[in-house]
Amino acid sequence: MATGMQTRGRVETVMRRLETALLDGSLPAGAQLPAERLLAQQYGVSRNTVREAVQRLAARGLVRSRRGAGVFVTDQLRTGMASPWSQLVADHPALRDDILEFRRVLEGATAYFAAQRASTGERAQIMALLAELEQARADDDKHGEAQADARLHEVIAQASHNTMFLHLHTSIIGMLREHITINGTGLRQQDDATSLQLLSQHRTLCEAICASQPEEARTAMQSHIDFVRTRVTSDDD
Repeated sequence: MATGMQTRGRVETVMRRLETALLDGSLPAGAQLPAERLLAQQYGVSRNTVREAVQRLAARGLVRSRRGAGVFVTDQLRTGMASPWSQLVADHPALRDDILEFRRVLEGATAYFAAQRASTGERAQIMALLAELEQARADDDKHGEAQADARLHEVIAQASHNTMFLHLHTSIIGMLREHITINGTGLRQQDDATSLQLLSQHRTLCEAICASQPEEARTAMQSHIDFVRTRVTSDDD
């Protein structure tokens, strides 16, 4: 029993170290993993332990074995709409703060430019999604509210009419949608007060954008993400 638990623990440790290399870019998409023998020496474990850890990563689509060539990192983390980000974020809490820090910068800017550039149709779409958020809140539909939340952030990015922001947002849209939905659902399940605060923050944001107030829109977006960041961090403690 103890030996089995120790083996599983070693597999888990190797898997986490490989995941960290995927996350920090040490093993970028397309890179070939070192041979089992080298990884076993590097991590001080058996080749069987390395093999099992790699098989687990392969099962999640993070690496792929090519017959006669070796094991290679897939681009699943970077482009996959059904990427394993949710599991990696759960296993690596520090990544959540990195994502929120990134979102604060990117989405603060998209809100600013959306307030300057959104068309009449885009403003109407933003207010329609706010109405969806309010209706989902009234229906106590936390998952529906979180999904409308994610769509709202996408529409705001589109309304910025900045080619680079749009390209960056589109290239990671799957990860951002997944991240916003996961965090939004989790936070709304904490208590009614948190859910009401999130709705109030989105209302302030949408009203600033539709009133063509860029500084207020950026402040509202950044304050919203700061709130999420504080709650997610305190939830980890």
